[in-house]
Amino acid sequence: MKSEQTTSNKSSLLSSEPGSPLIIAGPCSAETEEQVLETARRIKSRNIAHVYRAGIWKPRTRPNSFEGVGKEGLGWLQKVKQETGMLVATEVANARHVAEALAYGIDILWIGARTSVNPFSVQEIADSLAGTNVTVLVKNPINPDFALWIGAIERLAQAGIKDLGAIHRGFSTDTTIAYRNTPKWNLALNFKKEMPEIPLLCDPSHIGGRRDVLKQLSQKALDLGMDGLMIESHIDPDKAWSDAKQQITPEVLGDMLHQLYMRERKDLKEEQELLDDLSQEISSLDHELFNLLSQRARVFGKLGFSNLSDTHKTAHTQQLQESLGSLIQKAKTEGLEESYIQSVFAQVHAYASRV
Repeated sequence: MKSEQTTSNKSSLLSSEPGSPLIIAGPCSAETEEQVLETARRIKSRNIAHVYRAGIWKPRTRPNSFEGVGKEGLGWLQKVKQETGMLVATEVANARHVAEALAYGIDILWIGARTSVNPFSVQEIADSLAGTNVTVLVKNPINPDFALWIGAIERLAQAGIKDLGAIHRGFSTDTTIAYRNTPKWNLALNFKKEMPEIPLLCDPSHIGGRRDVLKQLSQKALDLGMDGLMIESHIDPDKAWSDAKQQITPEVLGDMLHQLYMRERKDLKEEQELLDDLSQEISSLDHELFNLLSQRARVFGKLGFSNLSDTHKTAHTQQLQESLGSLIQKAKTEGLEESYIQSVFAQVHAYASRV
């Protein structure tokens, strides 16, 4: 991965080499011992990940689908750690999961989107982790509730967990979008502003929902200054027992990561300052535009268009058309589309006429 950046994550296990994002990779689900170990070996051979991940318990939307191999898979992760030296991570959803994962020496636990949405579940996990030094990551809730995300981090911190991180995996939506989940990048940026000391990773696998968009989503995340990526990788993605479409082989993952570029923090800071300035300018213009539209509606109301004679109505309408024609000509010189100006002023005039 190309980079000129120097980073320093606050969390010990969530640190990576200076200038490189933290990479967590592995299959969506641990399926068989052979699949788990072979995927890990191929990831290790290309030196493309700092942490190996695999889902042991899979919270599915409906029953009678693959819901994970359970406790047996923790032994497979333990073997991955012993054989490859990589740290290992898995998702937990309750106190029993926590106890079993810790018993097998799992280094990093993450709380999934279906769990972080429930403060009762998060508190149960936090209580069960009190007094431990395990690293915990929190995925954003399924719904775009920023307070719940922050609250989950705070509950864990209050339980004494020192090594904390967050994962941006997008949000569910009932509208048609290009990805499986809508990214809502602004909420990720808000998280970084609210908790700058907490490393923030991106999960492009769950945002995209398919492998052909992983690269562009990963680059976008790095461009926004995120600290790393969690990406699903499987030795035979098309035959995966869960989320097959969004997984890639270790070899494809290695090639993709090699093409990504992590920008300098200085550039990101300057860009954020520029964005903040432009946002304030746009907000100011929006308020000015609102005031002008409001003023125009009041003036048009004084005109009493409905009470005018037909002759005056015709003259006034012709005057508006001439004014619109003049604006359209001006729009061409400013690089604005004619249809855009026509639609805007059609709406403005229609509303004023109703008033």
